[in-house]
Amino acid sequence: MDYVSALVPPIVMAVFFFGVVAIIIKSQGGPNKAKEDAIVDAAIARAEAVRQPADNGAKD
Repeated sequence: MDYVSALVPPIVMAVFFFGVVAIIIKSQGGPNKAKEDAIVDAAIARAEAVRQPADNGAKD
């Protein structure tokens, strides 16, 4: 029975890993894609807006 207790943790972790991968794959695209793209675009625009005044204000 020692072999069973040695195999259970890797099997449980493998099943969990494949479940997480399946959820990630299923959530790609579709209606979530537009929402995720909008969030990323907003974050990039915010980062560029913060960076631009610092670049333009530094004159020698």
